[in-house]
This record gives sequence, structure tokens and C-alpha cells, in this order.
Amino acid sequence: MPYSHRLGTRTYHFANLREVLAKASPLRSGDMLAGLAAATAEEGMAARCCLADLPLGIFLAEALIPYETDEVTRLIVDTHDQTAFSEISHLTVGDFRNWLLLPETDATVLARVAPGITPEMAAAVSKLMRNQDLIAVARKCRVVTRFRDTIGLPGRLAVRLQPNHPTDDARGIAASIFDGLLYGCGDAVIGINPASDNLSVFMRLWHMLDELIQRHTIPTQSCVLTHVTSQIRGIEQGAPVDLIFQSIAGTEQANRSFGVSLALLREAQQAALSLGRGTVGNNVMYFETGQGSALSADAHHGVDQQTCEARAYGVARAYSPLLVNSVVGFIGPEYLYDGKQITRAGLEDHFCGKLLGVPLGCDICYTNHAEADQDDMDNLLTLLAVAGVSYVMGVPGSDDVMLNYQSTSFHDALYVRNVLGLRHAPEFEAWLERMQIAGTDGQLLDKPAPQLLPFLGELAQAGQRGGQ
Repeated sequence: MPYSHRLGTRTYHFANLREVLAKASPLRSGDMLAGLAAATAEEGMAARCCLADLPLGIFLAEALIPYETDEVTRLIVDTHDQTAFSEISHLTVGDFRNWLLLPETDATVLARVAPGITPEMAAAVSKLMRNQDLIAVARKCRVVTRFRDTIGLPGRLAVRLQPNHPTDDARGIAASIFDGLLYGCGDAVIGINPASDNLSVFMRLWHMLDELIQRHTIPTQSCVLTHVTSQIRGIEQGAPVDLIFQSIAGTEQANRSFGVSLALLREAQQAALSLGRGTVGNNVMYFETGQGSALSADAHHGVDQQTCEARAYGVARAYSPLLVNSVVGFIGPEYLYDGKQITRAGLEDHFCGKLLGVPLGCDICYTNHAEADQDDMDNLLTLLAVAGVSYVMGVPGSDDVMLNYQSTSFHDALYVRNVLGLRHAPEFEAWLERMQIAGTDGQLLDKPAPQLLPFLGELAQAGQRGGQ
């Protein structure tokens, strides 16, 4: 059905709900590239005014991508909790924004209504919010997950230790892991993006990480970030797999371009659960997303990139993941042009994920051909930490030498924990204290204990064994 809104003497017409959402979005290069963005600032304002007046129920009545042709739409519709939605069903999108900002709309209320919020509702309301609104509401959301430690508790910030190496050299990986652990990083996951696509390499990495974690009883989890089918094959061959990783998107066609389906993700989840490797919980999935993925696959169906991203979180929450993160600036300036667009996208992604009940972290990052720099990343890191982000990345020197992009470093995590008084995951923090890496207050010690020297030697040996 058509939509319209009058500003002054001019009436703006929108062909359908997709167009209202797209033109209400803050301007970004990806939507411009797709021909979806508002032509003028006035048209964008008219779209936001139109959107604000729409009832939330419209997103249940009008599918952006047809139910019959898209399994993500079917998942969203079929799993929608009408009872949870009833608490907010009388609201317009504008009213929903105001309701979210009320002091009495606290973490308990938000958790109760989350199953009734569709990704499209979350995306819609985010388009009406200032950055400070996105931060204020996301900070109230609590999404707690567990495997060998607990992620997402109030006042805590976890870090994925990302020790990638351009040739998958196990000794180089081991050195990066040791560096990260000394900075107190790794409580979210020790996750390696392998350069190789060879199952034998993956097997060495899985066994190396497992030996490290088991020998030193580190309360964290490991992950080798390769395609989900390789991880299933690894499990079949006896690999000690903790978390199943996969990149996902918000449309069936985009997921197909990744070589995955909802059924395949469920198969992988069941395979990991069958191993029973968690000690404090059984959240075994790790998903990565990013605004622009559906557009880059020509699989957006006329839906703006931020709404497609929110739909990816609708996929993620169906699998009770331990971790989900938006790799916010990784796809490039064709989708998020500069530091301002990356910052806005990161805050939107975090807000939408948390509102939907997804344990969202963020890879605060950019590529070297984007109009962004580390000052932009410092700003976004600080804003997201204030907003209660579940975890961020820890990359040696903030420069990933395998993936060739700029992220956040071990000392960036140290900065934001110190400035905002954020602690590690509790089980991991207790391990840091036992190893005399950190004190009872969670702060890193000036001089790590001598017992870490043999620990370094053992880690190097594990790396050599992994490389053989």
C-alpha cells in the first residue's frame, strides 16, 4: 500500500513500506549506491515523520520480503511472540521510541517484550533516534550468555582475542595469544580467521587452542572462523570444536551467497551441542554480520542495508548464540563511506541487536580506503562501551595482518575498561588473578609473576606442535 506525508505545501509519496524505511534512514553510501536513499534532506524528514505515525502492527501485516519466497521472513513471522508483543501493540513507531526512553522501561521490561519485537520494528524505531537515544536504550538491555564463562553482565566488557597470521604460522599465533592474555583479553573467545581453506590446517589450530585452554584451565572458548561445513566436517573427524562460527545476513538469498541455510545452521548447532564442551552454559554459536552484506550480494530486495542488518539479528537469535558481532566498517566505503557513517551504523547495530535479545558485540573497524581513522574508532569504542556493548575485538597493534583492515587493539580494550571501570567476564577475571596477571580489583599488575615465563615457553611449544 502507498504511504505519504505532507511537509508545508508539499506532499511526499512513498510506494510501500520498504521505501518509507529506506528513505527514513540516515544517509549512507550503500543506500545511495542501491538507489534507495532519500533524494533530499526534506524527503528524508518526510519519510521519518511518516514512519513515526505508523502503528507497530504494520510490520506484521506487510512483509518487506515475501513470506513465500524468503525463509528469513518465514522465521521472523513464525517465531513472533504475540503475547510479548501485546504490551506494545498499541504503539506507533514514534510512541515506541518514547516508550523505550522512559525510565520505567527497564531491563526487565525490555527482556519481556523482546520476543515480540521484529527486526523491522527495531530498525524502524532506530531511524527516529539520535545517537544518544541509541546509547541510552541499548545500555538498559541485558543479554547474558554462557559457555565456559559469562558474557554480557552489567559492568563487564569482554574481548575477542584475534591472533590472525597471514600464513597460519602456529608460533606467530601463539605469540599473539600470549600478548593478548597479558593484556587481559580473550574472555569472549580466542578466535582465529585462518588464511588457509585446508581442513588439516583447521584441525591443527583447533587442537592447539584446545591444548592451551585445557592445560591452563582458561575459562574461555576457542573458535576457528571458517565455513560452517568445514566445522561440521571437523567435528565428524574428532576436532575439539567449542563454538560454531558463520557469517550471516538478513535475506535467504544473501545467506545462500554465503553457502548457508537455516537448516544447515541448525545442523551445525546440534553437532556442537552434542560435544557437551561448555562448563557454565551451552550457547555454542558465533555469528558475524555487517551492514551492506545483502547489497554486496545483490540480495537486498529493495530493503535498506540497516533493516537487512536487523533481519540478520532475527536469524541469529533463533540459535541462542554466545556471541554476535557487527563487523561494522569491514565491507568498505561503498556501504559506509566515512567515520560518521561507521559510527552511526555501529550504534544502530548494537541497539537493534540488544533490543532483539541478541548478545551483540562490535568489531569497531575500517578499511584503509575509507574516510576514517583510529580517532573515529576511539570515539565509537567509547560510545559503544557506554552503551553496554557485550564485547569488542583485540587485535595485535589494531592492524590485522591477515585480513588487512584496522580494528581495536589489546591496549584499546585496556583504555576503555580503565576509563569506564569495566571488568572482565567474572570467571576469566578470577583466572587472571590466579595467574597474577591482574589483581583482585581486575586491574592489570605492573609486573606479571615469574610463573608466566614457563607459561610462555609452554605456549610456544604448543604453537610448534600445532605447526607440525
